Amino acid sequence: MDTLKVRDAKDVEEVVRAAIANEQPLEIIGHGSKRSIGHAMATNAVLDVSALNAVSSYEPNELIVTLQAGAPLADVLSLIDAKSQQFAFEPMNIAPLLGTSVSGTIGGMIAAGLAGPRRIRAGGARDHLLGAHAVSGFGDSFKTGGKVVKNVTGYDLCKLLAGSWGTLSVMTEVTLKVMPKPEAERTLLLRGLDDAAANKAMTAALGSPFDVSGAAHLPKSAFRARTEGLGDIVSQGEALTMLRLEGITASAAHRAASLRELLAPFGTATLIEDAASAALWAAIRDVLPFASGGALGAWPVWRIVCPPASGAALGTQLARETGGDMIYDWGGGLIWAALPPKSDAHAPSVRQCADAVGGHATLIRAAEEVRRDVDVFHPQAPGVAALSERVRASFDPKSVLNRGRLTRGAR
Repeated sequence: MDTLKVRDAKDVEEVVRAAIANEQPLEIIGHGSKRSIGHAMATNAVLDVSALNAVSSYEPNELIVTLQAGAPLADVLSLIDAKSQQFAFEPMNIAPLLGTSVSGTIGGMIAAGLAGPRRIRAGGARDHLLGAHAVSGFGDSFKTGGKVVKNVTGYDLCKLLAGSWGTLSVMTEVTLKVMPKPEAERTLLLRGLDDAAANKAMTAALGSPFDVSGAAHLPKSAFRARTEGLGDIVSQGEALTMLRLEGITASAAHRAASLRELLAPFGTATLIEDAASAALWAAIRDVLPFASGGALGAWPVWRIVCPPASGAALGTQLARETGGDMIYDWGGGLIWAALPPKSDAHAPSVRQCADAVGGHATLIRAAEEVRRDVDVFHPQAPGVAALSERVRASFDPKSVLNRGRLTRGAR
């Protein structure tokens, strides 16, 4: 396979134009940490942007950072953490789930758009992307957005790039909003709730005035003999419902006490603080109970997004039909489902459950032969699919960028 390592945006333009001329589609990679998500691409040429890894500018006082797309995510997180800042949407590190040794790049973070537990309060990656420089499938550089929040006129193309999985353009530089890290965090833990009761508890907490920034539930499980990533917080296989509050120390403590009173009908909540709380939420964000090196490492994993009120019923039904294990995040609006190995990864059951509540499901982890026969990304309704195709064609009419990644059998 030919790997074309670019040094700057001009190189990217030349590679894309050559690909158009030769009718040779390109696979776009940074560190390649997410290459096993999606379908096998119709190409034997790789456009590697990992050398575009500079921090163009960082203005902590303005809460803005501009980075080249190949900048390692881990390095950028360390950089902003040193100034007590963070990406509020909590980008997921998918390496433990997929069993890769690299944590990915800023461009991959935007292209995948996989936000963590704080998504319910802070929004997703797209909401923090202020501007981007990119090269379209025409081989032309373009700029969208800017360096201030209210700098958008006309079409906000940034939002399209987030979650596009590299099918619309090759990002070369992005500008992101950063936020101050909270001074303290407190997490209330409820033990032993079934999925329906946990859903009600999370809904009550999120509907309260106490500004909850994380709401997740680990059901009782016979599979999690070892509680990967959860330390001593949860005993073997026990159900655990988690509710996070963040802010200045006095406020977080006061709100935690008030929320504990509100949740009294669901049981007596225990409290963990700061480092222990952060470690717990990192485990939920990165889905460590389903990590590739753990007890369920050989099982396919689905990411299902649905209305939060429907989450418990959907997850319970899916577990009953497949014998799988669930993790609920976003108050029930995000379900991670690890299902027993099967040639179709239980796709008919998953899609039927998701469709019934207006949700959608993505097959995040599965063997290549499974992904060859199953739609990895949720099939779109005809009208939405037609609109998506028109958008894609307006960026990349020859389909030279990540051809076939989103759609099975595209050649």
